[in-house]
Amino acid sequence: MGPPEPKADLHRYLQGARDALLWKLAGLSEYAIRRPLTPTGTNLLGLVKHLAGLELGYFGAPFGRPFDEPLSWLDDAAEPNADMWATADESRDSIVELYHRAWAHADATIATLALDATGHVPWWPEDRRAVTLHRILVHMIAETNRHAGHADIVRELIDGAVGLREGNDNMAPGSQAWWETYRDRLERVAQDASQTDGHRAAGDVETVRRPETEGGQVGEC
Repeated sequence: MGPPEPKADLHRYLQGARDALLWKLAGLSEYAIRRPLTPTGTNLLGLVKHLAGLELGYFGAPFGRPFDEPLSWLDDAAEPNADMWATADESRDSIVELYHRAWAHADATIATLALDATGHVPWWPEDRRAVTLHRILVHMIAETNRHAGHADIVRELIDGAVGLREGNDNMAPGSQAWWETYRDRLERVAQDASQTDGHRAAGDVETVRRPETEGGQVGEC
């Protein structure tokens, strides 16, 4: 084993999360990758678009390396959440290609600067705006893995596909029937716990008493 390479380690974890996110789009239709699967509209292509903007934002201007393509959904006049979904005119290919260009721009910043290189993030609270490349790398690893986790759940809701990354699903072995039995078991446990909790709450109410009165009588709440 050679000497530690902190920057290489951080970059490897960032790239692994990037690849995992894009893998969640594989084999799906334009509708499926745009389909909102939560009450707040979370969708696969929107997650890619969002992270492309984050990489360009954090690894660009804060370190004096602005990206030369304007992104309309990041303008002050853009509607809320404009970076969290793709319009009908924004194709899968255009969003994925933008993400790849964001990777290239970020990777150039990472390769050029030392981990202790300083930058400035103007949209963060004033006392946290001064940053290092190391801090931004850690921040983007956390952001990308968080959204890759969202993508895990959204993809499973679309067609049942699961897995950590291509070639490594990191799942317990089991057939579809095994997983159905497993899920049914968890549902029963949840229901049992709910009933137990209800009985406990009722018991707690029954045992609450008022302080004794002057005459020594005790009354219920």
